[in-house]
Amino acid sequence: MKKYTNIYDIDNIPEMIQEAIQLKEKPFAYKNLGTNKTLVMLFFNASLRTRLSTEKAAKNLGMEVMVLNVNDAWDLEFEDGTIMNFNTSEHVKEAAQVISQYSNIIAVRAFPSLIDKEKDASELILNSFIKYATVPIVNMESATMHPLQSLADAITIEELKMTKKPKVVLSWAPHPKALPQAVANSFVAMMKNIDVDFSITHPKGYELNPEITMNVSIHYNQKEALKDADFVYTKNWSSYTDYGKVISEDIDWMMTKDKLNGAKFMHCLPVRRNVVVEDAVLDSEASVVIQQANNRTYAAQIVLKKILENL
Repeated sequence: MKKYTNIYDIDNIPEMIQEAIQLKEKPFAYKNLGTNKTLVMLFFNASLRTRLSTEKAAKNLGMEVMVLNVNDAWDLEFEDGTIMNFNTSEHVKEAAQVISQYSNIIAVRAFPSLIDKEKDASELILNSFIKYATVPIVNMESATMHPLQSLADAITIEELKMTKKPKVVLSWAPHPKALPQAVANSFVAMMKNIDVDFSITHPKGYELNPEITMNVSIHYNQKEALKDADFVYTKNWSSYTDYGKVISEDIDWMMTKDKLNGAKFMHCLPVRRNVVVEDAVLDSEASVVIQQANNRTYAAQIVLKKILENL
């Protein structure tokens, strides 16, 4: 593996999932692989699970880790030909090459603006580092994708499934803020590439990018969609068509224990209790969100391992 910016950088997804599960059993088995190697983590946005799990994954492999909250340093310029006489102090062309000299792998986290759809879709920040860095890039969530999260999700489903082909439903939930589509996008892409019966349910107006959801069943009746589900992944995202807007806060879409009806509840966290999901779900044995969060380490670790083996 030369980089991990989306799930399609994985040659064989089912095999990768099994390797991650095996790695989870012996997390320090490849401690020598990262000796004298450095991971630099660049955060343009806040992080809890991604930051800690990726750092832990790197250290499990024997790597040194450096973390930079980029916006606490100075604003970087990403546009070509810009006259830099405003707030930006350094261009990504220099920054990416300099950071490459300090690292063996660079991991980047940069959220969308949720204002300019075309600019967000271009993945300007992530692709700039891919273009100008001289070391492999790992995506810790970008404007449109969160491939580390979706790999952890797939690992969790594989560990917990009771049938060969479980029914998995991605269900939209209300939220007072406009949130990115990245987690949902990557989850959809991942589910299309593993052996599950997958569908999506959301209110009208919350359709995701049709290129991503192509050939996926979409239901506007949540109750019908959830019938006989084995796993329910609940997540909010803002409108893709009316880009970045909150067009509904319908509390009837909140996940409840009655709606789950025995299915496992999944969420990437953080989650707003009694808005996205009721306490009775999160505090029950149906909730697997903590196991998901734990698997973030092994999703990151198998990715870093594959990249280190290719250096």
